Amino acid sequence: MLDSTDLRLLTVLQKDAHLTAQELGEMLNLSSSQAGRRRQRLEAEGYIDAYVARLAPVKLGLAIQAFVQVQMATHGPNQTRDFAALVASRNEITSAWTLTGESDYLLRVYCADLAELHRLIHEVLLPHPSVTRVQSQIVMDQFKQDGPLPTRPL
Repeated sequence: MLDSTDLRLLTVLQKDAHLTAQELGEMLNLSSSQAGRRRQRLEAEGYIDAYVARLAPVKLGLAIQAFVQVQMATHGPNQTRDFAALVASRNEITSAWTLTGESDYLLRVYCADLAELHRLIHEVLLPHPSVTRVQSQIVMDQFKQDGPLPTRPL
């Protein structure tokens, strides 16, 4: 069970995962050892999945961000597994969701240019035997960055 201190700790870590136990303790009015133990417990219990660095896509030559909706013709376990394997094999697909509604999947894609996005759609996704339709939306501007998850009492 999470208490209010755990929730504050999770909120703070989402903003800066590099904080030391001493810095966390000062922010949360805990000793460094208490803050460190709480962090370790939250990691062990699976509340913290990972610590990662958020990179700047444009600095890496990834000028195009797009969301690609994929509609499947068939939905059997083999087709689902094969499509998931295809998605997992493509570095330019950074996230994938299963959806309700007309589209079955939503893919977040980063590409160097429009030609690379075109190749992904027309040479990789559309030729997949279970895919019946692909629709893409190119991101013009991301005015709010991916933010932390809301933490509130459960």
